[in-house]
Amino acid sequence: MRRAAAFLALLLCLYWTTAQGESGGVTENDITQTDVRPEILGVKATSDQTNITPDIWDELKALREMVIQHSMELRDSKSKIEKLEQENTDLEARLSTSEKVVEELKTENTAIQARLTASEIKNAALEARMNASEKVVEELMRENIDLEARLSTSEKAVEELKTENTDLEARMSSTELQVEELKGGSADRPKVAFSAGIANNGYIGPYGDWTTLKFNNIYTNIGEAYNPNTGIFTAPVRGAYYFRFSGWDMRSSMMGIQLNHNGTMVFYSFNRTLGGGFVAVSNGCVLQLEKGDVIELVLRPDGGIFDDGNDENTFSGFLLFAM
Repeated sequence: MRRAAAFLALLLCLYWTTAQGESGGVTENDITQTDVRPEILGVKATSDQTNITPDIWDELKALREMVIQHSMELRDSKSKIEKLEQENTDLEARLSTSEKVVEELKTENTAIQARLTASEIKNAALEARMNASEKVVEELMRENIDLEARLSTSEKAVEELKTENTDLEARMSSTELQVEELKGGSADRPKVAFSAGIANNGYIGPYGDWTTLKFNNIYTNIGEAYNPNTGIFTAPVRGAYYFRFSGWDMRSSMMGIQLNHNGTMVFYSFNRTLGGGFVAVSNGCVLQLEKGDVIELVLRPDGGIFDDGNDENTFSGFLLFAM
C-alpha cells in the first residue's frame, strides 16, 4: 500500500513538472522548495499513518532530478529546434531567392542563347557575304591583271604609233620641204610649151632648096619661145625639151622633113608614093638644149606638103625640166 501511494505521487510529480517545463519551465530550487503535500498526493495524513521511509524519498528525489534534467534537455532541444527551424526558414528564403535567381539566369541564358543564335546566323550571313566579296575581289583582280596586260599592249601600240607618227612627221616635213623646193623651183623654172599648125590652104613646095616650115596657126605658145613668123624655136633656159611634128601630102611625090638643132640635122623623116595616093611622116625626140639654142623644121627641096585647113601638119614642143 505504501509503495503504491509513493508511485502515484511520483507520477503526479512528473506530470506537474512536465507541465511546468512546457509552460515556461521550473528550476531545481523551485522543485526543492516546493513541499509535496498530502493533498496533492491525494493522501490524507492521519495520525495512525507512519512517515514514508527515507528510501522512497531518495528515489523520488532522484526521479525529480532526472525529470529536471530531461526538462532542461527538452528545453535545449526545443531551442535547438527553433534555431533549426529559423535556419530552415532562412535557408528556404535563400533557396527561394536562389530559385528566383536561377529562373532569372535561365531567362537570361535563354535570351543569351537566342542572341547567340541570331549572332551565329548573322555571322554565317556575314561569312557568306565575305566569301562572295572575296570571289568578287578575285574576279576584279583577274580583270585588273587582264586590263593591265591590255593597257601594256595598248601602251606599246601607242608607242609604236608615236614612233610611226614621228617617222611620218619627219617624212611629211621632208616632203613638205621638197614640195616647197619644187614650188620654189617651179616658180623659178620658166614655163615653156607650144603647139602650132600650117595655116595655108593648098600645096606648099617644092622650093628647090631646104626651106624652113612656118607653122603660124598657133594653138599654144606659153613662154613665147616659138616664133610663128620665122618657124624657129629658141630655148629660153638650159634644159631638156621634147619636140614632135607631123607632115602630110596628097600628091604623088616624095616628102622629106628634118629637124635641125642650131642648123644641124638631128633626124630626117622621109616618105614617097609610087602609084598615087598620099604620103605622111611624123617623128619626135627629146633634146638637151642650152639657153639660146634654136630648133627648126626644114622641107626637102624637091618635096612638098598639103594642108586643107584641117591642120594635117603640126609642130609641138615643151620644156621637160630645167638643168
